[in-house]
Amino acid sequence: PHANTSFFLPASMYTEIQRERPDGGNILTHPDYIDGNPDLIKPKKLLNPVKASKSHQELHRELLMNHKRGLGVESKPELQRVLEHRRRDLLIKQKKEEEEAKKLQSPFEKELLKRHQRLDQLEKEQEKQEDHAPEFIKVKENLRRTSTVTGDEKAA
Repeated sequence: PHANTSFFLPASMYTEIQRERPDGGNILTHPDYIDGNPDLIKPKKLLNPVKASKSHQELHRELLMNHKRGLGVESKPELQRVLEHRRRDLLIKQKKEEEEAKKLQSPFEKELLKRHQRLDQLEKEQEKQEDHAPEFIKVKENLRRTSTVTGDEKAA
């Protein structure tokens, strides 16, 4: 039974080891709790929480059923394959439409877009400049606005 050990040990040592072990050469030691001592607490095998879960049991059951039917693990249900194929086709179609929309932009639309971006940039710069202005200038501008509004209201 231990052909590998005879390869590493000389034959005389192997026979001595065999004589010392009356159990037939079993290397594993026997645990102390088997002798029936009632004072010792006997260990219990721990439950694997993954294997105990319902989802794992259902998955395992489904795998066994598929194996019995001859279906491979890689093969997906037909519905799932069709849905993934539709999603893939939809994404490809959307990308093509976006690329065509970019190509079909006329020079006029491009110019409008550039002007719109420039105007946005100018507005941001003006806001930054107004933020850096001293407080008394901001208050003065607010006063002018309120005075023109109240003057307009009196005229009406």
